[in-house]
Amino acid sequence: MQYLPRIIDDILKERMKIYGAVLIVGPKWCGKSTTAKQYAKSVLELQNPKTRQNNLEIAKNRPDFLLEGEKPRLIDEWQDAPLLWDAIRYDVDNTGLKNQYILTGSVNPIDKKVNHTGTGRIVRLLMRPMSLYESQDSTGEVSLKDIFNGKKNIKGISDKQLEDIAFLCARGGWPEVLKIPKEKAIIIARDYLEAVVHNDINAVDEKERNPIRMQSILRSLARNICTSANLETIKKDTLYNDSEISIKTISDYVSALTKLYVIDNVVAWCPKLRSKTEIRTSAKRNFIDPSLAVAALHATDKDLLKDFLTFGFIFESLCLRDLKIYADSLDGDVLFYRDKSNLECDAIIHLKDGRWGAVEIKIGSEEAIEEAATNLKKITKVVDVESINNPSFLMIITAGTYAYLREDGIYVVPITTLKN
Repeated sequence: MQYLPRIIDDILKERMKIYGAVLIVGPKWCGKSTTAKQYAKSVLELQNPKTRQNNLEIAKNRPDFLLEGEKPRLIDEWQDAPLLWDAIRYDVDNTGLKNQYILTGSVNPIDKKVNHTGTGRIVRLLMRPMSLYESQDSTGEVSLKDIFNGKKNIKGISDKQLEDIAFLCARGGWPEVLKIPKEKAIIIARDYLEAVVHNDINAVDEKERNPIRMQSILRSLARNICTSANLETIKKDTLYNDSEISIKTISDYVSALTKLYVIDNVVAWCPKLRSKTEIRTSAKRNFIDPSLAVAALHATDKDLLKDFLTFGFIFESLCLRDLKIYADSLDGDVLFYRDKSNLECDAIIHLKDGRWGAVEIKIGSEEAIEEAATNLKKITKVVDVESINNPSFLMIITAGTYAYLREDGIYVVPITTLKN
């Protein structure tokens, strides 16, 4: 299958010109190695069973031997031989050359054998599963960059129905799903979670964890997706199946899921406000891909269409995934806002240059869109725009058909017409 360009491609090429080594992290199966191979001139695959044991022995004694090869050299799944980190950092320091190494990793390891963080030598990039634009499920007629730059004359038409959106949520953005028949596509996310629960969750830090307990916690996280549910809420949600579970245990399991890049929460936006309203700072719970939440719930796309409340939260997760991917390419972050009066905004896209935009996410009815528009206007009234400037835009992302600019200046954009 021909390589489908990824949004991270341009970011990777830019960083390779600036740093001696680039580390691409992210969940398994999201395409890190495939992307890295587009730019590497030699490859060391640490998980190749034919050479794995020999390479690990070499890494313990002479890690510099494994760095020999045409540059840039790809070290795939570097965390299997953590001593390579210091060897790469030393080589980059010693030569002073850029564009020397690309590392990939699907686990965020904590290893005492890594003596130096690599700051200034090795830069980290987070890669997520494919956005809808990358998987060619979005027309890309509406550009987030253009909107930030003030473009008003937008237009776009989505050919996706609600059934299609539900399927895209359940299928997810895993590159492998594009290679198999549609009717089998949701199996990928199920198999992914099976591997997490029975293998990866213990290997992440060599600590034994109960797979049944892990499944229960994943299901609770999925039920509370796109909410600020705290660990106490997760505990209450799992007590029916596990009366002995503690907050400490839940925290440990959630931490392991974070290290595996299964969880990708949205942190709170804390701007200066005009009033003394207290801002809620708890993170919004989310998965790296909405398909994992659907799989954790043992659901299908057909189930989502029968439960619109759950569908709404899963759709929000899908949109947040895409917005994070698009914002990364614009040098920005995706946050959310909520205060003690329960005024909320689903997503705040904040760029490093200070520009920001507010986004509400709705599946689609006219009533819901009007409610979202009213909410967005409230946000602009509580934020102290003298300290952070007026928003570059207000936007409602939908599962609808048409992209347009309302008379009040608020953009309405189907997620299947959006790109970075």
